[in-house]
Amino acid sequence: MKKDIEIPKVEGVYMAVVEEYNEIYKTDDWNAYIINENEVDLEMILIVSRGYDTERETSVMRHKLDKLPAKSYAKAEWLQEDVFSLNNEFRVTFFLEGKMYDKKYLFRKNTINKNAFQPLPLMNAKGILVK
Repeated sequence: MKKDIEIPKVEGVYMAVVEEYNEIYKTDDWNAYIINENEVDLEMILIVSRGYDTERETSVMRHKLDKLPAKSYAKAEWLQEDVFSLNNEFRVTFFLEGKMYDKKYLFRKNTINKNAFQPLPLMNAKGILVK
C-alpha cells in the first residue's frame, strides 16, 4: 500500500527571508517569501510556519495563496527578530499540474542574519535562501 503512494520531489520552489525597509512605519522589517522558479504556476499554496527549540515554541501560523504564477514570488509572513534565535520551519503544500507537493523548509536558529545574505533568484534582493 505505502509503496503505491507517489510523493513527487519539490524542485524550483524556495523560501527566503529578506530584510526590507517599510516606508509606512519607517522601520527595517524581516519578511519570509515563497519563490516559484518553475515555468508553471503553483496552485492552492498552504504555508504553515512555526518557531521552536528545545524549550520554547511559537504559535503556528497559516497562510494561503490561491496561485503563485510561474517565475514569481510572494510575501508569506512578517518575522519578528525575536524568533531568529529559534528554528523557523515553513511547511509548504501546493498543487502543480494536478499533483500535490509538500516540503519542509527550515531556517536553523541564528542563521537569519545579514552575514548570511546571498542574491535571491527572481528577486532583486539579497537574503537568506532555503532550497
